[in-house]
Amino acid sequence: MNLSSLLAARHAAGKPVRVALIGAGKFGSMFLSQVPHTPGLEVPVIVDLDPDRAREACRTVGWDQDLIAATTFTADGARAVTGHIDVVVEATGNPAVGIKHARAAIANGKHLVMVNVEADVLAGPLLAEEARKAGVVYSLAYGDQPALTAEMVDWARATGFHVVAAGKGTKYLPAYHDVTPAGVWGHYGLSANEAQSAGMNPQMFNSFLDGTKSAIEMAAIANATGLDVPSGGLLFPPCGVDDLPHVMRPHARGGVLERSGVVEVVSSLERDGRPVFRDLRWGVYVVLEAPNDYAADCFRQYGLKTDASGRYAAMYKPYHL
Repeated sequence: MNLSSLLAARHAAGKPVRVALIGAGKFGSMFLSQVPHTPGLEVPVIVDLDPDRAREACRTVGWDQDLIAATTFTADGARAVTGHIDVVVEATGNPAVGIKHARAAIANGKHLVMVNVEADVLAGPLLAEEARKAGVVYSLAYGDQPALTAEMVDWARATGFHVVAAGKGTKYLPAYHDVTPAGVWGHYGLSANEAQSAGMNPQMFNSFLDGTKSAIEMAAIANATGLDVPSGGLLFPPCGVDDLPHVMRPHARGGVLERSGVVEVVSSLERDGRPVFRDLRWGVYVVLEAPNDYAADCFRQYGLKTDASGRYAAMYKPYHL
């Protein structure tokens, strides 16, 4: 994709990519922390319901006072989609608000990065079509698990493989369905004060744990790639990276999937709470099926983990950031 060289060219030409960020929570703060170290990228506008909190987030992630002073902090979302802005990054997590921001950005000719997966699963295909008609880009957040999974699916299909399953890992037990925001931090090894100082939202992080966020992200991947979804909901099978080709294949082939070509999330915990060996808690995966004997031989020759037949193999990234 040559993103760094494209950014370097914009920097050298004195035409940086100008970004308006909407939502300065945890994801927004992670993005902002990298901005001073990314030549060719500028964030002149930051929109948040609490502009002072957004300003403090910039201080926390290392922005100097000159950069903060040169930035507009506002609660007015309209400021993000007007003026000399190239890209809007929507990171609020609110689906109704996110869709409103997205449509305004597209109508004003701005490219859109939809960090807000909740908005994407509700209206992403419609927003993407609206963006295509307007001649602008609608994108998931590069680096986040849905986008990384979609990228791996695209790679697999572009190189001629059938995608059997794709998705991500997470820490999951059935009992987590009953966890509430009031008690969520103990499951992350954090105190409430530590989480608050890091800008971590208990409702959001509870959704990561209780299965809600996983379901939302798998819906986003299904929408983006055309993969199907399990008819009975996500299974969250315990599975490490070495076992992906064995577990993530259809029932008829000895796996847990009802059929080929679906999204699924694997758990980093066995059902009795023991950690899975070489888990994929923070990563993403795709399981491939070899179209012929020669491709299956290549799986073996290049060290890919396969099932016993050698026909199913897995590719994965252990982390996302």
